[in-house]
Amino acid sequence: MKLSVRLAAPTAALLLTGLTATACAPSTAEDSASSDEKSGTLRVWLFQEVNNKPKEAVVDKAVADFEKQHEGAKVQVDYIPVETRAQKIKAAFNDPKSAPDLIEYGNTDTAGYVKDGGLADVSKEFGAWDEAADTDPTAKESVTVDGKVYGAPLSVGVRALYYRTDVFEDLGLDAPKTQAELIETAKKIREKRPELYGLVVGGAYTYGAMPFIWANGGELATEKGGRYQSAINSPAARKGIKAYTSLFGDDNCPAAKCAEMGGNDTVTAFASGKAGMAIGGDFSHQAMEDGKVKGKYAVVPLPGVKKGEIAPAFAGGNNLGVLGSSSHRTLAVDLMKSLAGKETQRQFFDAMGFLPTYPDVREDVAKKEPFVKPFVKTLDSGTNFVPASPAWATIDSSLVLPTMFQEVVRGDKSVEEAASGAAKKMDDAFAATG
Repeated sequence: MKLSVRLAAPTAALLLTGLTATACAPSTAEDSASSDEKSGTLRVWLFQEVNNKPKEAVVDKAVADFEKQHEGAKVQVDYIPVETRAQKIKAAFNDPKSAPDLIEYGNTDTAGYVKDGGLADVSKEFGAWDEAADTDPTAKESVTVDGKVYGAPLSVGVRALYYRTDVFEDLGLDAPKTQAELIETAKKIREKRPELYGLVVGGAYTYGAMPFIWANGGELATEKGGRYQSAINSPAARKGIKAYTSLFGDDNCPAAKCAEMGGNDTVTAFASGKAGMAIGGDFSHQAMEDGKVKGKYAVVPLPGVKKGEIAPAFAGGNNLGVLGSSSHRTLAVDLMKSLAGKETQRQFFDAMGFLPTYPDVREDVAKKEPFVKPFVKTLDSGTNFVPASPAWATIDSSLVLPTMFQEVVRGDKSVEEAASGAAKKMDDAFAATG
């Protein structure tokens, strides 16, 4: 089985988050449906994948089983392009008559969609669902706003450390076991093989940089009484920023080339044989298999500060949510549970390589596909998530964190100055959303 490169999440979903939640138009009232019909046509919008046929096969089976169990119910599934999903979903929130009953969405979109009034509160149904108790805590956090649940996690994705086995063998290097060793190893590779980046990094690679902040004890923001305040300028966070930005320079990844690079750029550089190491996701595997490094790389969890520690990774992924305007709420919730249930998630892994949101299911699939073991280990060691605030869409789309990293690597500002500036922008965004 080959794992697929999923554009919908987390990479593209995260890049598009700003498009969904920043334009807060008039919206439908939460749970505004006047009826709950137990028959009729249920409309579903799912993301269209690069190769959509395997996904369609899994969904078709789940839908057929659902229709057998729900007499009089029919399901119409439409696969929407990721690139235009923001506009389509925004329009659906504003026009309940043409809106679907159930949607797939990027997990950083939850707070924005809730603020727009588009998603139904399914806390009661989620709490009564037996499989929900086994959901990964961080995945559950991605469907939760102010203690209420607005969907079900569908898939999860994390990043780990890809490294060139041929380069490491040639230079007598071992996979790094601490963050300090990682930086040292990167610079050794660059010194001995100047045609390569040691560890390819990107000034615009927010989700590759976050583990450095978290590994050093920093946080993006803190929450109290439902209000967020930036923590990016704390001493611990600044230590992580300093560690990450130390990788930009002629001794590893020259700022002139790497300051503007994002996650896709770093994966491409590694896959094309231009780097000794890269931070990439489980969803990046196919790109590596299709590149020049096929058969010449391995993956380990990104190391933390101390030996034996794993740097907390960002838990990306996709969710399913019922629209508040749905006139088929009960049916929509039942289908949501079917598509996001353990059996269907196993099938999604087999067909597409999407990592399940249930730790016990992940352990099962890791036995079938050894490649995912370092990603499962990363997930099981503990992951982090972005602030569950609609302000995150503004922060993300405004490139607050990439700008901060770029100011440091270009020498425009010190870590303290850049972090303080980013903190102010974050706090302004938090204040604007209440």
